[in-house]
Amino acid sequence: MDEDMGEAAARVRPGTRPVRTFGALTAGALLAAGAAWLVRGIWEIRLAAAGEPASGPPDQGDGLHRPLNGLEDSYHVVTTVGGGVAFVCALLFLAWLWRVRDNARMLSGRTPKYLGIWVYLGWIVPVVNLWFPRGIVADAFRATAPERRLPRSVNVWWALWLAGMFGGAGIVSRDSPDETIARAYHGIWPLLAADAAVVGAAVAGAVAVRAVSAAQVERIRQAREEDARQGLAGVAGG
Repeated sequence: MDEDMGEAAARVRPGTRPVRTFGALTAGALLAAGAAWLVRGIWEIRLAAAGEPASGPPDQGDGLHRPLNGLEDSYHVVTTVGGGVAFVCALLFLAWLWRVRDNARMLSGRTPKYLGIWVYLGWIVPVVNLWFPRGIVADAFRATAPERRLPRSVNVWWALWLAGMFGGAGIVSRDSPDETIARAYHGIWPLLAADAAVVGAAVAGAVAVRAVSAAQVERIRQAREEDARQGLAGVAGG
């Protein structure tokens, strides 16, 4: 009921936009991305268990590639689908992040700590990508609910994201699927560690998105009630 009131408030509070449904979609996309990376890890375990064929790795060097076997070919499918899910997740997350940032600005009446361009560039510019994305989420939450502590899930999400990013085989790995297959044959543990970090980051990120969204829904509801009380006071005074 309170969430429905918050959604209604977003329609009447100038500048704020509904976040409950959008937050749920974003959290669901994060969980889907985590599931895709879990499947990827399972396939890598299957590759390691099968062992490298006598013909060697798929990438033979000097631009030569041998034909893939059935398991290797299916790994390509898994990584392609996972990449598509991750891309959709990224689009939803960026749109959600922009929305909660703008809502926080309207609800608090103060300028956000980070310029809007960093919602996008903060992920790819070296050095600042170590803290800007987390900072934007944290700033939106604190502007929305200054009396509350930052949800622990935000820090867990970011720590695991960095672990996956610097693991050398996580969601931002530059390795091709064939190179990853070769790594699975010769050293699976770094791959699995990076996959685990990505899956954990996705789950923690989903929890963080829901927590920040719920805080904004509640704050918008309160803002609506404040507006209603002021309106009644104005009528009574008139």
